[in-house]
Amino acid sequence: MNLQKIEAYVQHFKTYLKRKSAGEELYKWESQKVFQDNWNIEDPDLLSVYDKSLKNSQTSRLWKDGTYRPKEVLLTLGEMSPEYLGHIFGDLFNEDKNVADRIDRFIFYCDDLLSEYKIQFPLKIENNHYHDYFMLSLYLSFRYPLQYTLYNFDTFKQSLIHLGSRNIPELNDIERFFKISRTLWKFLEKDEEVWALHQKRFYSDIFYKGKSLLLVHEFFKVIAAKKL
Repeated sequence: MNLQKIEAYVQHFKTYLKRKSAGEELYKWESQKVFQDNWNIEDPDLLSVYDKSLKNSQTSRLWKDGTYRPKEVLLTLGEMSPEYLGHIFGDLFNEDKNVADRIDRFIFYCDDLLSEYKIQFPLKIENNHYHDYFMLSLYLSFRYPLQYTLYNFDTFKQSLIHLGSRNIPELNDIERFFKISRTLWKFLEKDEEVWALHQKRFYSDIFYKGKSLLLVHEFFKVIAAKKL
């Protein structure tokens, strides 16, 4: 990535943060706080905890949008074995293991749950658990705000093009995505005006106000949307 281009986009990001439309992203910060306030993998009623951890007063589009409904389906699948649900989240959130491997295993575990569900309920029509890289990045970013952020391959790829990267991915590379996200976070974090403008948007205590790579997610969207 080109240092001058990164710095130029940081300045452009400040202009974006001053616009009223920048408030449209705040529902994600609310959801992050809800997750932080409710998640407890030690709770024996993990299904209820999972349900309470994914809530929002404005919209449910992060986990329910048209036919995309990962939360709803995982609640259904998890009813077969809540203990198994605890296992797969425990593995996902184990920072001692490689993140890409954890994500792939979680998807495999969901495949396994879905297969078992079809066996137990052959008359039910359920062919997708909807747990893709985006949803897994959501769990990780809500659990560890300073390590991960929301993943969108097209936005990531377009941002790298705009930032002058010589290595543009053609396939998903979520581990690299997280590494670059943490690198870009350093540029945003050290700019006091960026942080002040960001904090100014919060009009109530329903939002997560701590430092979070959700800001990098927003930064990627702004970079990708700008015409070259």
